[in-house]
Amino acid sequence: MTSLYDKDYAYWAEEMAAKLQQRQFHELDIENLVEEIKDWSKRERDKLLSSLRLIIHHLLKWDYQPEKRSRSWQITIKRERNNIAFYLEDSPSLQKYLADDWLKKLYLNASLDATKETDLDFPLNCPYDITEVLNRDIKLE
Repeated sequence: MTSLYDKDYAYWAEEMAAKLQQRQFHELDIENLVEEIKDWSKRERDKLLSSLRLIIHHLLKWDYQPEKRSRSWQITIKRERNNIAFYLEDSPSLQKYLADDWLKKLYLNASLDATKETDLDFPLNCPYDITEVLNRDIKLE
């Protein structure tokens, strides 16, 4: 089965599902199944972190370029906040990534992205706490 995993991932996945459904546990590719299950968790975490990073990126642009504020930035922030709510509803254990240490890590990349886009310099430390990232009201004036 390992060679099937390397040759045709989709077919391998279908075969593993069929074997599980038929309770043919002795025919399962346990090693690759374990890796795939670990990756599921990472993918869910990465979706959450990506949304947080995008919110921070847009908050920076919003705060440091008030003359360029747009409905598009506002929509992106709201959309990603909604995505986070869905991720947490499906996987409450992801809540642990809404912590200051993760915010600091994400801020570094978000501020670099915002700098590339705007040519502005942003603070070295994240000016937001998680409550502000997730809840601050963003309105066009």
